[in-house]
Amino acid sequence: MPSYQIAFIPGDGVGQEVSIEAEKVLKAVVEKHGLDLKTTEFDWSCEYYLKHGRMMPEDGMEILRGFDAIFLGSVGDAKKVPDHIAATLVLGIRKKFDQYVNLRPIKLYPNVDTLIKTATPETVDMAVVRENTEGEYAALGGFFKQGTPDGVALQTAVFTQKGCERVMRYAFELAEERKRSGTRPGMVTNCTKSNALNHSMVFWDQVFDQVAEDYPGVTRDMALVDALAMWLIRNPEKFDVIVASNLFGDIITDLGAMLQGGMGLAAGGNINPEKEFPSMFEPIHGSAPDIKFKGIVNPIASIESIRMMLEHLGEKQAAQDVERAVSWTLEEGRIRTPDMGGTNKTCELGDAIREVILK
Repeated sequence: MPSYQIAFIPGDGVGQEVSIEAEKVLKAVVEKHGLDLKTTEFDWSCEYYLKHGRMMPEDGMEILRGFDAIFLGSVGDAKKVPDHIAATLVLGIRKKFDQYVNLRPIKLYPNVDTLIKTATPETVDMAVVRENTEGEYAALGGFFKQGTPDGVALQTAVFTQKGCERVMRYAFELAEERKRSGTRPGMVTNCTKSNALNHSMVFWDQVFDQVAEDYPGVTRDMALVDALAMWLIRNPEKFDVIVASNLFGDIITDLGAMLQGGMGLAAGGNINPEKEFPSMFEPIHGSAPDIKFKGIVNPIASIESIRMMLEHLGEKQAAQDVERAVSWTLEEGRIRTPDMGGTNKTCELGDAIREVILK
């Protein structure tokens, strides 16, 4: 039997609350399936920064390298630490561990309300594969004559053959997998803007076409990012797998969260597919310091992150149990947090899902 070591970083704000529910559900599947799995918690956060002048210890990456996966609650509290500093915790882990895939499943569960009238459980079931380590977030650039009338800022995007190709291959292989399941058509949509970005996105398109040739059983599609945003609202059923650059993927996945009922239901994985390094799973909502410790944050996104983690580790049955428990609890509709129109506490929704798993 394989054994797993999981690092938990609750972080800031509501991250500390949703981490409790995530671990609660994880322990339930460990109990049910007899998994050999242990968790270790780290207090790396903005509070840690105020005490130590850094978001994690100097040897933090080396510590994390010994784990099989990482769960992150949320990071950031602008009243304590500027966001660009707080973000170094997440961005540093992504780059150090070559988590070049940011995977965002977008699925609307039954009996979950959404503001988008075209969104139904039948029309919303897609995945966005976002390039996660280069592109527009390569952090290259600088300032010239800052603070003067001649001030200039340069921000350089970096697109490499290797970086584009590997994330696109992941997207095509995911589409093949979804097609084999019999529920999806097997299509990859290239999210681009090559009509205006005449170097980076033209290059991106070229690599996409090269990669697509190796997957004749998968339909290829292309949409300019602005048009894609419109079609996500107008015809969400059109999409199966979308592959996007770092910036475009960041934007359209927030739109995707609205299709599935809100940020409280949206989970994400920062994945190193080769498993040379640990992958990191997190709810994509922020730390929401204004509501921390009020017990009203929706824990579904964090629990869905645990499902993704189990799937990545190869524990398919345990992952399916989490998915079924989430779906059953939401469809029953008896326990709901305020963002879903209910009055229940964060812990009550976590308890309900745990109970379904253990039935």
